[in-house]
Amino acid sequence: MSSPEEQANLGRALGFLCRWDRGDGPVRVRLLRSFLSRHARKTFYELEVDLAQTASLLLARITVWMRVSFQSEGFLALQLKALGVFLSASNHDQYLVEFLEAGGVVTLLDVLRSPQVKEDDKAAALRLLLNISDAGRKYKEFICENNGVEILSDCMVGSDVGDPAGALLESLSHGNPKYQEQIYQSLIGLLTRVRPRAQLLLLQTLRSVQLKRRAAHRSIVAPLLNTLKSLHLDVQEEACHLIRDLKGDGVKAALLSGLVALLKPVEDRTEEPEVTGSLSLFVQQAAAAKAIRFLAEEDEEFTREFLSLGAVPNLLYATGNREHPEAQIQASLALKHFVRSDPSARAHVRRVMGGELFAAFTNKPDSLHMEMDERRAEVLLSNRLIMDPGLDDKV
Repeated sequence: MSSPEEQANLGRALGFLCRWDRGDGPVRVRLLRSFLSRHARKTFYELEVDLAQTASLLLARITVWMRVSFQSEGFLALQLKALGVFLSASNHDQYLVEFLEAGGVVTLLDVLRSPQVKEDDKAAALRLLLNISDAGRKYKEFICENNGVEILSDCMVGSDVGDPAGALLESLSHGNPKYQEQIYQSLIGLLTRVRPRAQLLLLQTLRSVQLKRRAAHRSIVAPLLNTLKSLHLDVQEEACHLIRDLKGDGVKAALLSGLVALLKPVEDRTEEPEVTGSLSLFVQQAAAAKAIRFLAEEDEEFTREFLSLGAVPNLLYATGNREHPEAQIQASLALKHFVRSDPSARAHVRRVMGGELFAAFTNKPDSLHMEMDERRAEVLLSNRLIMDPGLDDKV
């Protein structure tokens, strides 16, 4: 026999559902506000007791109401909050299954695609989807099966919810082998289309996904190198970390030759999201010189490969770029490594710079740009690759 408390809970729950079924939108709004005030942050078991085993009936009603009204009636924010009570309850797998079977996940994805929905409501929908994705592989796969990756990609490019959309993509990339390749390709495609903060998250996610792959796809090279144009140092640093991760992979040759080529930028008329014209190319030039230095200092094999690719004359060219001191500084620091590592590189740099400038370079390479006048810069910009292995540092 039920206790008086259980009977009272059952009476309240049935009365709640009865008023819900008879009520219009404003009535349901009042009911949901009352529900939220009483049941927010409760566990599955607490909800089951308080709602006298009718929680699933209420969940189904809210889900259906959201599906038929989210584009028109203006109640979506409250509906999402109420659904969050169920979907965030501990030991809530039953509610997740019921929500999925009632079409809730598909409706949340439709919310993300709707131009009528406010950005704040889309962000709330993304947080619910993240909660669902974090619950396990079958939920990740269901989101992906219903075009979740494409929808999230559109969110990251065309709306103000890039951060939560990126977090959901990151969640979907873990423990989801069936869709890992699709997610990987989408991350690569998004790299040059999103804002800096989202770009940073994409790079971090790509590093994580890349560790699970046997080899990198060649399509990663161009967009990865393009992120070096970013004015945000944290984005540049993360891009360099990913380049390091890929240094032993199948795209190594393309990455190394690409970095060397960036030291002599070619004017690009394509508009960038942050900066356009020469500045973006000079930022990229400086970042490429920095990446070359890090890679060469870590491994003698890379030093030899960069030398064979003509890194030294291109670094001299970057050192002569008086329009961007940071490019000069990073190129000088990279040159310092190659001059110390290879006699022919030292001879070539000394011959091009001349004795006085080379002495200043040897003494303090990060201040070389302070010694650079127009005539000296022109010499460096016009230097050619004439490195004779027979020359020594006495030349």
